[in-house]
Amino acid sequence: MARNKQRDRAAVAGPVVETVDGGLAELIPDRERPRGWTLLIDGAPQSHVDLDDPAHLSFEYQRRLGHIVDLAAPPNRPLQVLHLGGGAFTLARYVAATRPRSTQQIVELDGPLVQLVRRELPLDSGARIRVRSADARAGLAKVPDGWADLVVADVFSGARTPAHLTSTEFLGEVRRALRPGGFYAANLADGPPLTHLRGQIATAAAVFPELALTADPTVLRGRRFGNAVLLASDRPLPVAELTRRVAGDPHAGRVEHGRALTDFTGGATPVTDAAAKPSPKPPASVFR
Repeated sequence: MARNKQRDRAAVAGPVVETVDGGLAELIPDRERPRGWTLLIDGAPQSHVDLDDPAHLSFEYQRRLGHIVDLAAPPNRPLQVLHLGGGAFTLARYVAATRPRSTQQIVELDGPLVQLVRRELPLDSGARIRVRSADARAGLAKVPDGWADLVVADVFSGARTPAHLTSTEFLGEVRRALRPGGFYAANLADGPPLTHLRGQIATAAAVFPELALTADPTVLRGRRFGNAVLLASDRPLPVAELTRRVAGDPHAGRVEHGRALTDFTGGATPVTDAAAKPSPKPPASVFR
């Protein structure tokens, strides 16, 4: 009965609006999916969730992160996943749906946002997902060495990645928390001239020997502001299969790796804590 009421609410009700630490949070019902919702913070889209189909990933960058989840281990094998940044818990729901018995931790600084999402978009009671309200880097520091098969960084404050999550020191902590052969995936956002994105690739290359980057070709050519997903590991990456999956998405993307990715950095140097800056603020036109 409760599920049916929630289904009806998503289909006919208006947005759920609350003030959270990060600004004005809005949960907008998806008119095409009876239990689908989009989370916005101060007008910027953050996450999309379909409670009936948690394996459905609507946003381009979330689909690319989903491909990485699929390729992190053989199908159906449970993973230990650390999510830095929670949003509406979209990717954690995806992992729980596609890899049952996975153990996951979500670190999300915005406590009121966590409460809103838990109340309005409850997690499956059988999912092994722990949510902690803490700074992403502080939460990462508490993860045991080699605990994670996958670390996902998707942290934005005011639509910008905080500076302390962009440095070699931060990525050193990520690598410490990963088991040998584990994957690190990060949602990055930038626009022309792509200074931030190039610097993040150089930073990751200083910590991880294997890298790949996937994004819309127009973003990679510096023609518009958008998201790019960085994948890093200490083992060879499944580049061919990732390329095939990304090319088959509704909004096809491109994968760069190896020499082409090195050339793309254009001589950018690694970012340290002492020089770190937040990612650039997106232009207002991005969310119109």
